[in-house]
Amino acid sequence: MRDLRQKTIRSGLAKALGQGVGALMRLVFMVVLARLLDPGEFGLVAMATAITGLLGMFASAGLSSATVQARSITRRQVSTLFWVNLLIGVVFAIFCCLLAPVLVRFYGEPKLFWLTILLAPGFIFSAAGVQHLAILQREMRYATLTIVESAAQLLGLIAGVTLALAGFRYWALVGAAIVTQLVTASGLWAATGWLPGRPGRLANILPLLRVGGTITLNTLVTYVGYNLEKILLGRFWGADALGNYSRAYQLISVPIDNLNSAFGGVAFSALARLQDDPVRLRHYFVHGYSLVVSITVPLTLFLGFFSDQIFLLLFGPKWLEAAAIFRLMTPTVLIFSLINPFGWLLFATCRQGRSLRTALVIAPIVITACIIGLPYGPRGVAAAYSIAMALWFVPHLVWCVRGTPVGVRDLLPSIARPILASLVAGTLGILVDRYTMADKSPLLELLVSGSFMLAVYGVMILFVLGQGGFYRALFRDLRKITVPL
Repeated sequence: MRDLRQKTIRSGLAKALGQGVGALMRLVFMVVLARLLDPGEFGLVAMATAITGLLGMFASAGLSSATVQARSITRRQVSTLFWVNLLIGVVFAIFCCLLAPVLVRFYGEPKLFWLTILLAPGFIFSAAGVQHLAILQREMRYATLTIVESAAQLLGLIAGVTLALAGFRYWALVGAAIVTQLVTASGLWAATGWLPGRPGRLANILPLLRVGGTITLNTLVTYVGYNLEKILLGRFWGADALGNYSRAYQLISVPIDNLNSAFGGVAFSALARLQDDPVRLRHYFVHGYSLVVSITVPLTLFLGFFSDQIFLLLFGPKWLEAAAIFRLMTPTVLIFSLINPFGWLLFATCRQGRSLRTALVIAPIVITACIIGLPYGPRGVAAAYSIAMALWFVPHLVWCVRGTPVGVRDLLPSIARPILASLVAGTLGILVDRYTMADKSPLLELLVSGSFMLAVYGVMILFVLGQGGFYRALFRDLRKITVPL
């Protein structure tokens, strides 16, 4: 157990560091391009990617997770899965090109034609690296994976900024995406050193295809539920409204998504190896969940409380409408940070079917809420989205853990403590900002109020709520390990 624990912590540390670097690079990219481009140009690209992202759900066909989850798997099976992935990638690249004139007609925007076609190769690049990614995840080589992903992201961002400075406007966003996908696939091939062999019989991978199909359908339903509002906003409110909405959504999601990704991949790999040991699985999940929630909750509330200052500092006054949307989205992202880790538990314990059923319930709830908010524009959609997610949280929690080694009572302290500490710290931070930071620069406001909020949160979580022992044990483990490349 100790070997797996240290390997998990080591992998999690490497992944977290990589995600932190990645989040910083994306933030810099967003800041630079927000200064160079207008909201409408971001909205134009978002119109296309809202649809191509839907197709991208099929590019991996869930076969990366199927490979990681399998108790045992042969090289021939992995090779067969690779060729299946690549075939799917080619098919969807062609379909993306055929979809270009449809998007032009749907949105009434001729610029989308070539923009959509140039996004098509990304399906092939992504599909080519799916099984190589799975190999690294299965072996828990997250330090290596972090290097590959960070290098690809850095080169993509450099390409995007270079194109923007050269005057290519919204094409900079497309160029950044293509370069990132190509370099990621190339890096994964180089890191694993694995070359796919001849495909075997499909009959030998049918169980894996079923797992992958369920995961893909789950991801597809979730994507539609969580992204349909972007398509509707683009269609009925135009590129400017969608640009503000998508920038707000991306900025508030980047840190939370990175944290969930950093811990989620490692947690899934570790929990999948404990699916036959419920006691250890419960221990690992509860501790991992506590750590993730204790970081994401205060970060989310800080972003929401000080959204105006953040947007003024990073993007300038032309993005203040996005700041208002950003603030209304805070409850949505907070709920996401609380429910996303349940995916680790369900997939690791072979409950993909339940995950799919929860997605099939969430999707119509969110879609209905967003349609209700649509007449009121991006702000109405953001508010309706948050209300729907807040109402759904408790049923989702109960449904996900039912019948698993983890109970609701195991998780309530992990949820209540960070929320209580964050609300106290955030309220005091706002009071400090209001009564001591009047007429000060946004940077000074964020530094003073944010530092005060962090200090109060630390005191609350470590001493008042008694979590000091948990973090001391975690840091003792971190000091005993090194991160191998």
